[in-house]
Amino acid sequence: MARSIMEVAFLSAEKVEFDNVKLVKLFVGDEPDGKRDLGISILSMNVAEEALDEVWAACEGLDVLEPIRVTTEIERGSKNTGKFIVLHVEPVKATAQAPKPNPAQQPAKPAGTQPEPAKAN
Repeated sequence: MARSIMEVAFLSAEKVEFDNVKLVKLFVGDEPDGKRDLGISILSMNVAEEALDEVWAACEGLDVLEPIRVTTEIERGSKNTGKFIVLHVEPVKATAQAPKPNPAQQPAKPAGTQPEPAKAN
């Protein structure tokens, strides 16, 4: 199976529980193709059984249309089509806000490490 990481807009997460079965479905939006959809292309993906609680918790604080990074596994579906199974979800802003090193804050090199140029007489 192949794995893929994509950045898309969060739309919704849906949890269904019945007869000791627990399912979570993730709905995300992508750029419209201009032929079948005009506003936003809506994709729905099932969440892997072992990631149900983690993905649900990750989606709880998300805003509609907030950019998210989704890690999926692609399983073979019927007629050799691919089915995206969600393994992990994280907001894009969480990784984008990581502090970047500032060149002005780099430690200064000690003086005298370079030989001084020869002086002409």
